[in-house]
Amino acid sequence: MQQRYLYQPQFGATLQSDGTTRFTLWAPSCETVSIQIENDVSRPMHRDTDGIFTLAVNCPPGTRYRYLVRDDLAVPDPASRSQPEGVHGPSAVTDPKAYLWQTPDWQGRPWNEAVIYELHAGLLGGFDGVSQRLDELKALGITAIEIMPVNSFGGTRNWGYDGVLPYAPSCAYGEPDSLKRLVDTAHQKGLMVILDVVYNHFGPDGNFLHEYAEAFFDNENNSSWGVGIAFAKPQVANFFIDNVLYWLMEFRFDGVRIDAASAITDHAWFGKLRERVARQIEPGRHVHLILENENNDSGLLRDGFTAQWNDDGHNVLHVMLTGETEGYYEMFADNPTSILARVLHEGFAYQGEVNPYSGKKRGMPSGDLATDKFILFLQNHDQTGNRALGERLISLASPEPLHAAYALLLLSPMIPMLFMGEEWGCRSPFLFFCDFHDELANAVREGRRKEFAKFSAFQDPEKRKTIPDPNALSTFDRSRPDRKERDTPEGRIWLERTRSLLALRKHWIAPYLTQAHSLNATVIGDRSILARWKLDNGSVLSIALNLSNHETCRISEPGRLLYSSASRRAVEELPPGSLVAGLE
Repeated sequence: MQQRYLYQPQFGATLQSDGTTRFTLWAPSCETVSIQIENDVSRPMHRDTDGIFTLAVNCPPGTRYRYLVRDDLAVPDPASRSQPEGVHGPSAVTDPKAYLWQTPDWQGRPWNEAVIYELHAGLLGGFDGVSQRLDELKALGITAIEIMPVNSFGGTRNWGYDGVLPYAPSCAYGEPDSLKRLVDTAHQKGLMVILDVVYNHFGPDGNFLHEYAEAFFDNENNSSWGVGIAFAKPQVANFFIDNVLYWLMEFRFDGVRIDAASAITDHAWFGKLRERVARQIEPGRHVHLILENENNDSGLLRDGFTAQWNDDGHNVLHVMLTGETEGYYEMFADNPTSILARVLHEGFAYQGEVNPYSGKKRGMPSGDLATDKFILFLQNHDQTGNRALGERLISLASPEPLHAAYALLLLSPMIPMLFMGEEWGCRSPFLFFCDFHDELANAVREGRRKEFAKFSAFQDPEKRKTIPDPNALSTFDRSRPDRKERDTPEGRIWLERTRSLLALRKHWIAPYLTQAHSLNATVIGDRSILARWKLDNGSVLSIALNLSNHETCRISEPGRLLYSSASRRAVEELPPGSLVAGLE
């Protein structure tokens, strides 16, 4: 069946009803631009006063083209929909109506049902490889997959956060229609698909924007990721808003997660994005706009953004489970039990307080927000892959406290997110990897090793040499979750634990989260908390957690015991490293 709703972005190659293809490029640094179709002679494009170049040409889908922005420089389309030969090759015209959708009436799922599974498409065998995992994820209780960025990048492997062409799915993972088929297959199985997008910077390999659109950048607002981007300019703002709508409408994603939103300096852009999405999507369709935001900007969540990754929750749990306090974990080292209690009660830990790591104030009050505005996780690509050796939490924490924290993750009224392989207790590392060459490869390798020089474990230069080279193929291969672990006794225990916890969540918790809110979260002992939430159906969910190595004080017995991670019911004393959840 044909897709009934499409969105045509302002820039790029667009098929017209008369059979021509209209090419549109914003190149304000250029007075002239020509387009080269296949190996034909170049044709001059028409320039308006804002530096937007256009030309309509008779050419079918599949046609390769480049823009000649200088006599000696031909570049791919920054809004290319397809890069069959990679970011240094020509762009290709695509037909957005060519893929025949099997689920054109899919409306998505309400947010309270979300159980998110973050994955990297390249490590799982590309778009088709991910499709082959969907049945097992559904059977486990997963309701949404979140795919790390898929837009085109330099080389054949990358985390995705060094992308340079935001509209073109990487040819390393499959053709654009393969990505549509993955989304379509997920929808057939009742699974949502969320896409991670990066709008705060471009990667270092294959980015030519500076050559013809210097106005795209804001050199007054650079970030740790690179040169700032001029979101206040209408052409730039629309370029990225169009990109969101392109993924939501043409590829039918159920939402996007905006990476490092704090690096987007024009706050008004978020309101424009939300309003445009609300106007464009079909009536009744569930679409979710998710943030990663170091600023803990609860105002955006009140204004209609669906949820935010709760880094505070992860960070304090990591400190409590591992004892690590270096780097940004320093922010959570002082009285982590009280910090976790605040996270469970109010959402964010930092709500305007001074961050001791940066010396600046961070966040704003969040206690009035519903619990499903916060996405909780124990692991993700960042906090695992940004470790020097990419260790998983299972290699860093004791088994009993980790089991208790895992139960908290899956039974908390916050939205849970698992990282690929976590469901079976995966021990394979997840490392930072890329595929750069020559001087750039050397710079990335040495830069990463220098980054860890401030950590006590890597102050010795010889020790830093043990940090894997991000460019080595072996680094990529080692990061692939080892599926043989699923069939070990430990793996089977973790899988059954995941299934049982998610089954409890589906029946007793998820249906009643739309207006769920915290009643209290009380410190009841060393690294021990009793938290209670009022659910939509009037019941009270209580979770008692003890992450210490000794028993903690007496707790009240829940009316209905949902789950206990301890070997005994633990209703009078909470054993070391345990959790008890119940309904009142």
